[in-house]
Amino acid sequence: MSTIKDIAELAGVSVATVSRVLNYDETLNVQEETKKKVFEAAEQLEYHMKEKKKRRRKLKLGMICSYSPEEELEDPFYLAVRIAIEKEIEENGFKRVPLSLEDGTEHLSAVDGLICLGTFSRTTVRRINEFQKPHIYVDAVGNRSTGDSIVTDIRHSVQGVMEYLWEQGHRQIGFVGGYELDSDGKEIFDSRLPVYQQFLKEKGALCDSFIKIGGYTAKHGYRLMKELLNEVRRPTAIFAANDSLAVGCYRAIQESGLKIPEDMSVVGFNDISMAKYLAPPLTTVHVHMNFMGRKAVKLLAELIQQERRVNIHVSVPTELIIRESVGRVEK
Repeated sequence: MSTIKDIAELAGVSVATVSRVLNYDETLNVQEETKKKVFEAAEQLEYHMKEKKKRRRKLKLGMICSYSPEEELEDPFYLAVRIAIEKEIEENGFKRVPLSLEDGTEHLSAVDGLICLGTFSRTTVRRINEFQKPHIYVDAVGNRSTGDSIVTDIRHSVQGVMEYLWEQGHRQIGFVGGYELDSDGKEIFDSRLPVYQQFLKEKGALCDSFIKIGGYTAKHGYRLMKELLNEVRRPTAIFAANDSLAVGCYRAIQESGLKIPEDMSVVGFNDISMAKYLAPPLTTVHVHMNFMGRKAVKLLAELIQQERRVNIHVSVPTELIIRESVGRVEK
């Protein structure tokens, strides 16, 4: 660590002056400029010492996914994030080590840090903490005091969708979403739903029969949309919790002889690669999946190499991509 003598040499003052400045000696009569030099010198030396402590060796990063390969294909959001993670690891010359929670300590001891992608139960979070490895959660928040995390800003994203549909004259807005069970058997409901409900409640336009909850795949979207179409009163617009659900909604709507957006508007979420190729192209929320994946690797490498003691929680904003699946309702 740096000494008072090092600070004195860098600031160009005596050791005694440094000591008294750093101890806030009120009897010391020196100019503010001198005090500034002392404090700046102390900060510079502290920074350089941390830089020297960085480990420059190539890192081995373990990757734990909470979902199966089949589930990844049904909802390509995680596929896109995983590819971004793998690209960033490769471009930095790091090594990716696929892991599962069932792996023994010999596998875990070989990695420098962990990237955890998906949905994790409280029990799983505790177990990851027990590994005592630097780690980051992607699209989830584990324990804020023990690891980093990077997530999508859901609240502002959904608020933007609802405001856009309202501006287009839609007052009867349906929601097609999902829920899942974590490894503890606890139900995890879609965090988009309460934002949707609050918006319409404040407008006096909330209709519970317009809410359909199932899973997150295209087949769930198809089934749930069929249920909505069988309601006596139909919505004029559908907000689907992800693009896979929106694909299922498209099929159900078009099979019923209705047109998008003339008869029913649809908005998705995530902006996966195929969204722009639907007929009509899907209006959806663009989630910065590539950024999230790459940033996760950067944050974890920083956490390891700089031995950062402060954990970071990153909330990434989104962008509403307006294409052709939303029509205007004339009042």
